[in-house]
Amino acid sequence: MKCYVCAKEGKDTDAVAVCIVCGMGLCMKHAIREEMDVWEGGYPFPAKKTGKRLPRILCPECATAYRKG
Repeated sequence: MKCYVCAKEGKDTDAVAVCIVCGMGLCMKHAIREEMDVWEGGYPFPAKKTGKRLPRILCPECATAYRKG
């Protein structure tokens, strides 16, 4: 798999991670590690934050959207 962001820039870079939100392949340069909140609760919506955070890999676009939320 190749990095999607690099491919758009005309580069050929191997992906080392996948965005947890959109599934985009990412190289080390474009993979962003974020600590995201863990939610608990039943279907259809989570009820509350647990107070715990987990590391997740995001693409630049999803990281920007997550930070705005």
